[in-house]
Amino acid sequence: MLSRILRPTLRLRLTLLNGLLLIGAGALLLTIAYLLLSDALRPAEQLRTESVVVLADGRQMPVVDWENQLRHAIGVELIEKGLLVVLAISVVGVAGAYAVAGRALRPLQQVTATARHLGGQTLDQRINYSGADDEVAELAETFDAMLDRLKSSFESQRRFVANASHELRTPLAVMKTEIDVTLSDSEADKAELRRMGTVVRDASERANALVDALLVLARSEARPAFAKHQPVDLANGVPQALDAMAKEIRRLDLDVELKLAPAPVVGDPSLLDRLAGNLIENACRYNHRDGRIWVRTSTYDGMSRLVVGNTGFEVDAKDVDGLFEPFRRGGRERTGARGSGLGLSIVRAVCTAHGGTVAAIALPGGGLEVTVAVPGGAEPLPSGA
Repeated sequence: MLSRILRPTLRLRLTLLNGLLLIGAGALLLTIAYLLLSDALRPAEQLRTESVVVLADGRQMPVVDWENQLRHAIGVELIEKGLLVVLAISVVGVAGAYAVAGRALRPLQQVTATARHLGGQTLDQRINYSGADDEVAELAETFDAMLDRLKSSFESQRRFVANASHELRTPLAVMKTEIDVTLSDSEADKAELRRMGTVVRDASERANALVDALLVLARSEARPAFAKHQPVDLANGVPQALDAMAKEIRRLDLDVELKLAPAPVVGDPSLLDRLAGNLIENACRYNHRDGRIWVRTSTYDGMSRLVVGNTGFEVDAKDVDGLFEPFRRGGRERTGARGSGLGLSIVRAVCTAHGGTVAAIALPGGGLEVTVAVPGGAEPLPSGA
C-alpha cells in the first residue's frame, strides 16, 4: 500500500518539481537580499578610520568594528527569518501544488476509470469533460472520439456477424428442408431425387461462394502483409470478368463499351483481379434489359484508374456510401437479391490495402459509376486520355 502511495505518479512528480522550484527561488531571493544588504551596510567607508561610535550604553567602539558587528547581526537575522519564510512558502506551495495538480489531472483519472470499465457492452460511457479548454480537455475529447470509433466498429462487426450468419443459414436451411422433405416421401422417384440434388447443389454453391467472398474480404483487410508483390495491369482483368458474366450479358442483351489503356499497379494479383471482376459482376446483376455497361482504364498523375459504370434502377445519392458496407445490395440489406452483398466491400478493402481509393456516384435516371484509383508507376497521361 505504501509503495503504491509513494510510486512516482505524475501528480507526485509535478508536486515535487513545484516544491523544488519554490525552494530554489526562495534561496535565490534570500541570497540576493543578503548580498544587497551586506553591500549597503558600509557606513565606515564614509568616515575616517580612527572614528569611533558611542553606543547607547555609553561604550565607545571603533566604527569598523561596529560596522562588522552590525552586518553580522543583520545577516544572521535575515538568514534565520528568511529560511523560515522560505520553508513556510515551500510547505504552502507544495500543498497547493498537490491540490492543483490533483484537480488538473482529475480528467486523467476519469479516463483511467472509464478505460477500466470499458467492455463490449459499456462502450456508451464517455468522459464528457467540461473544464478549461486545455491539453487535458483535448485528451478527454480525443478519448471520447476514440470510444465513438470503437463503438461504431463493434456495432459494424456485430452487424457483419449477424448478416453473415443469416446469409449462411439460408442455403443450409434450404438444403436441410429439401433433404427432409424428400426423405419423408416414401414414394419419391428418381426425378424427385434429381430435383432435390439440383436444389442442394445450387444452395451449396451459394454457401461456398459466400464463404469464398468472406475469405477474400478478410484477406484484403489484413493489410499490408501480402504474400505477393507483383506488377499487375488493371485492364487485364476486364476481359476475364466479361467472359465470366457473358451468359448474364446475353440474357439481358447488355451493350458493353470498352476503353482500355494500360493501368499498371503493384500488389497481390489475385486480389487486384477482384476489382474488375466484382465491379463488372455488380454492373451486370443490377442492370436492366437492353442496358449498358462501360469500362475504362487509364493512368494519370501517378494513379492507375478503373472506371465501371452501368445503367439500372435509380440509386438514392444518400445510399451510395452505404453500398460499400458488407451485405448491402443497392442500398438494401439482405432482401433476397442476387449476390452476397460483399462485392463492393471487397473492392473497397482491396483498394485500401493497396493504398488506393474507391468512389461511386449515382447517375441521373438510374445506374452507378464506380471509380477505382490505385497508385501506379506509369508516366502521367493527358487529362483527355
